[in-house]
Amino acid sequence: MNPRSQLVPVGEALVLGELPTQMHAYVIRAGRFGVPTQSFVPEVIDVWIPGPGEVLVRVMAAGVNFNGIWAGLGSPVNILANHGLDLVVPGSDASGVVWAIGEGVTGWKVGDEVVLHCNHLLEPGASDLQTIWGYETPDGAFAQFTRVQSQQLLRKPPQLSWEEAASYGLTYYTAHRMLVDRAKVQPGEVVLVWGAAGGLGVFAVQLAAAMGARPIAVVSSDDKAELCLRLGAVGVINRAEFPALHFRDDMSAAEQAAHGRAIRAFGERIWQILGERTGPDVVFEHVGKSTFPASVFLANRYGRIVICGATTGYQLTFDVRHLWMRQKQIIGSHFADADSCRRANALMRDGKVKPVLTRVFTWEEIPEAHQLMYENKLHGTVACLVGAARPGLTSYGESLVGRADR
Repeated sequence: MNPRSQLVPVGEALVLGELPTQMHAYVIRAGRFGVPTQSFVPEVIDVWIPGPGEVLVRVMAAGVNFNGIWAGLGSPVNILANHGLDLVVPGSDASGVVWAIGEGVTGWKVGDEVVLHCNHLLEPGASDLQTIWGYETPDGAFAQFTRVQSQQLLRKPPQLSWEEAASYGLTYYTAHRMLVDRAKVQPGEVVLVWGAAGGLGVFAVQLAAAMGARPIAVVSSDDKAELCLRLGAVGVINRAEFPALHFRDDMSAAEQAAHGRAIRAFGERIWQILGERTGPDVVFEHVGKSTFPASVFLANRYGRIVICGATTGYQLTFDVRHLWMRQKQIIGSHFADADSCRRANALMRDGKVKPVLTRVFTWEEIPEAHQLMYENKLHGTVACLVGAARPGLTSYGESLVGRADR
């Protein structure tokens, strides 16, 4: 590691191992919680020093996820207070280059091109306890350099650009864990995917199709239907056609009756798509309060509802009779372990699953990218350039010689 005292402009090429003592980063602090355009503030901070078992990575591109928005809002959990942090550099997805290696790290060298998974173990190799890097740790992806545990490193798919490689990790590995390891989807099964055009959903649709299942995509507008069909969905349902479908705590008796009718009509639409009176064997859940009653009702006898989050609320209300009388299962899933991430990344390297990168932002546009996600104005996955000078570069060597291969 060759120290370099001066600050380096974002996107400037460096000789491998040449390391400034300070770096540019977007920083969240408790005194400025709020929407992303308020909470994501550019600062100059010290470059992280990798400790035993850790690696310093030069970030070439970083992916945008909702957890950065939560960190900046300080809600639903104040991550800074909960973890005793003065600051958080957000960002739980990145592609980059191994730049410095801490004591005891084996199997990696300076110059290796990598993507990162965000499962930051409290006791690597000995415990399944985890924090999420770039959300519950201070040293995330929206900086020129990030610090991770060596077990978080995965080989970058060489065919992908830096921004493509940065766009998929958190959502894709989560979806893989849910469908492959937890729900154990089988060929021919019907998989209902809520939010199918979003960051999680685009990978759930692809994975279900790759496993020989029949994914049905639920979207919020007709313009997202074509994307889901291209990804392998056997049919698409626009939830806007069922305005009473979503559950609310404050519904009147009349609204509750309309809610029940909407769920049954939604189920009939599934029958129309499949051409038979059957429902989903697996429901891919991450919406929570507003969709969970429908998920439990719609799942087939012996069906599985697999859930990894609850963006509309954690307190779930549903008619439990549908669960026990038809012997359905609710399965919890929380991100993925390192082995699951490696298996999922191998599918990406082999081209069996592909990124769905719908927009690329510059370094200066990072707060705007998160603001647009907060306002539900994005679909698919998005990424931001950090060390990569422009879109389309696939290796660090290209950055040094200043050319692109496409």
